[in-house]
Amino acid sequence: MNTDVQAWLQSQLGTPLDLTDLTARYTRLGTARKVALEVLNERLANLRAQVSTVNVSGVVSVSYTENIKAYERQIAALEAGGSPAPDEVPAGSADGSVLLGTFQLVERRRR
Repeated sequence: MNTDVQAWLQSQLGTPLDLTDLTARYTRLGTARKVALEVLNERLANLRAQVSTVNVSGVVSVSYTENIKAYERQIAALEAGGSPAPDEVPAGSADGSVLLGTFQLVERRRR
């Protein structure tokens, strides 16, 4: 795993990352997108396993439902192919975009 992939994973997952864990996952899964999805799905599962709302009348009220929704949106965006990872960029393309197309030139009729 190179520094570009590490930086992309950090931008997707946040800063407190265990690089040895991410490297092991990257070796096992093969792509940065799969690593990010696995980590985000684990975080989402951990949030769902906990109580999502805690209320103590007049003292404190804590809700994690928006965090759950945010993880679900981020996972959906990654599954849809948003935010291409550096290991998905084709060689020779700086920004990851590949344009292929054909067109046909046809002579205009004379008047």
